[in-house]
Amino acid sequence: MFGNDKSIENFQQLFFEFKKYLEFQKEYAKLELTEKLTILFSTLIMVLILIILGMVALFYLFFTLAYILEPFVGGLMASFAIIAGINLAIIAIIVIFRKRLIISPLVNFLANLFLTDSNK
Repeated sequence: MFGNDKSIENFQQLFFEFKKYLEFQKEYAKLELTEKLTILFSTLIMVLILIILGMVALFYLFFTLAYILEPFVGGLMASFAIIAGINLAIIAIIVIFRKRLIISPLVNFLANLFLTDSNK
């Protein structure tokens, strides 16, 4: 079947080229993974910073609202109770709509990040 040395040399060269191709594909996959993980972690850090800053701002706004409500409701304790009720309502809304508010956007983001071709 392999009567001459030329075909054996061709197979050896083909094997060497295929091995080199697999090494390049491995390096490309590493680079692609590094790029996508960098995007994921930078987005995660940005979201965490925005959540922390938003919570701090919301904390001070709720204190302001409590002191504004104090003369209308008859005391500081009642205004803080109203603010606590508002907080509980916000938590309940987030829990009820968690799929639409949190899970679906997160799944869409991760699917777009990892499943789409970055060359396009």
